[in-house]
Amino acid sequence: MAEFPRVVVTGVGMVTPLALDAESTWRAMLAGRSGTGPITQFDASAFDVQVAGELKGFVAEDLLDRRTARRSGRHTHMAVVAAREAVASANLTIDETNRDAIGVIIASSGVHPPIPEQDRIIDERGPGRVDPLTVPRIGQYSAAVRVGRLLEVRGPNSSVNSACASGGDAIGQALNLLRLGHAECMLAGGSEAMVSRVVIASLAGLGALAKTWNHAPEKASRPFDDKRSGFVLGEGAGVLVLETEEFARRRNARILCELAASAWSFDATDDAAPDVDGQALAMKRALAYAGLTMDDVDYINAHGTSTELNDKTETAAIKQVFGERAFGIPISSTKSMTGHLAAAAGAVEAGVSVLTIRDNMIAPTINYEFPDPNCDLDYVPNVARRANVDVVISNAFGLGGQNNSLVFRRYS
Repeated sequence: MAEFPRVVVTGVGMVTPLALDAESTWRAMLAGRSGTGPITQFDASAFDVQVAGELKGFVAEDLLDRRTARRSGRHTHMAVVAAREAVASANLTIDETNRDAIGVIIASSGVHPPIPEQDRIIDERGPGRVDPLTVPRIGQYSAAVRVGRLLEVRGPNSSVNSACASGGDAIGQALNLLRLGHAECMLAGGSEAMVSRVVIASLAGLGALAKTWNHAPEKASRPFDDKRSGFVLGEGAGVLVLETEEFARRRNARILCELAASAWSFDATDDAAPDVDGQALAMKRALAYAGLTMDDVDYINAHGTSTELNDKTETAAIKQVFGERAFGIPISSTKSMTGHLAAAAGAVEAGVSVLTIRDNMIAPTINYEFPDPNCDLDYVPNVARRANVDVVISNAFGLGGQNNSLVFRRYS
């Protein structure tokens, strides 16, 4: 059996409701700061849900050249900023000697608001007046394309969408591309900009969003807490620089950790309700692919959405995988601070996992005030914790049952 090359992480970039770069986001998480607040992108006063995790001070024209900003959607703006930071973080110089070996895969759901706006233009002014840039601006594919074009890399370029599992899924797909020799370096992650009237109204109608914390928006996202009432939709982007070990060593890169495995499963049960067996299967497979046992895991970055069903299902799935040891593993959900970034969630949380190993610090689950008897594990409540962390599982479980688990471990 052929031996696959090891894949390492050398750079991290983030744009989140906490900050517009990875290091500031990480410091805010360790301080237990909330990035959720009242919706400002539209008038939500008539909505049942008035809370979101929006970016603060993010003006595309201040961060990108005018042409790129004008021709791209908000999800693409965020992906470009996160990707550039990841490349700078990795100290990666891209030139004619390596650009063919570097690829991009960015998960996204695209941008939603322009469609009804352009539909209205057709009714009022005719089809000839529709903005010809609408499709390239809103497309799911456009973030990966724009990042690849701006960085001038000619390796594989792709986009995936598997709902809330998308960010982890993209990183896992990049891992496979590197192991199979399709590239030597990949920029992988997710970017999402779904805070809009239609999406908020739809998810509220589905019963997925927190409706009872409009009076205290910073407390609305409360994974594993007994008074949780749904997730808080957020926006943002996360990108990792992944390299084969040989590529990284050849350029004397600083290696942050190893991406040891990615695994997938599907619940195959319900349109919205998660399944214990499906989630557990992803974690079991990830450990097996990494050649690790349950005793090797030092921390779990949980999917932890703050919905009634997900949190108790993920808790039960962790118990199924780890047995009694589940009670001794620190688990936290950084969605308590960012909200749920949908297609970008798994990517940002993968970045958090990398930084956890780098710094031996575990970010807390904030707003944990009322213990739920169905969620009785160690969720690192409210305060960051110093710990020796060599192996992390990062979970990303999608609405509809698409599951992904990543395993990161200290590089040696």
